[in-house]
Amino acid sequence: MTIHIGASPEDIAETVLLPGDPYRARWAAETFLADAKCVNEVRGMLGFTGTWKGNRVTIHGSGMGMPSLSIYVNELIRDYGARTLIRIGSCGAMQDDVKVRDVILAMTASSLSTPSRGIFRELNFAPCADWSLLRGAVAAAEAKSTVVHVGGIYSSDVFYDERPDLNEQMTRHGILGVEMEAAELYNLAARHGRRALAVLTVSDHLITGEALASEDREKSFGDMVEIALQAAFA
Repeated sequence: MTIHIGASPEDIAETVLLPGDPYRARWAAETFLADAKCVNEVRGMLGFTGTWKGNRVTIHGSGMGMPSLSIYVNELIRDYGARTLIRIGSCGAMQDDVKVRDVILAMTASSLSTPSRGIFRELNFAPCADWSLLRGAVAAAEAKSTVVHVGGIYSSDVFYDERPDLNEQMTRHGILGVEMEAAELYNLAARHGRRALAVLTVSDHLITGEALASEDREKSFGDMVEIALQAAFA
């Protein structure tokens, strides 16, 4: 038990999927895991552990933004022994050829700053995904005939961004999409020698203004969860 996670050490699996929304964690656990049990509800941040094809999996909310994710990932790694951590979430597309409902696999994650900036100081550390997870996710997406893009993303500090010039530079330099958590997840995984990946569903488009309708979200997000699970145990 930690300050933010009320689970016993044995309640958390070595493989953890991390949606930002705790209610999405509950939906994913009820949809994809057998014998799912709620193992945490401290501060409303729900976590569930069950099995997928005989493999133990925890699906735990991480909240919005890198500071929130950093709290949960630090505790999951240091106090619960998590070894594989996969973010499953939504993102905004930043390239014309990336469409709503497509899946982005974040090979790298650029950022203005992260909670780890105090450690790196003047160093511009380049956080990246675990290759074995990335390779497994690509194979899983292709097997499902899911449209998938692999490349760099941008982890933003803010949701209501007032830097259109920065977004233009991200697009110019080939960044596929924007979200708010992956860069710090990759930093922490590198620091502690863990595997990490971000599997992201495109829910809206910064260029076209298109957004995924609520009734279409469940199937699209379901593809993302299946890809993450296949990658974890490939």
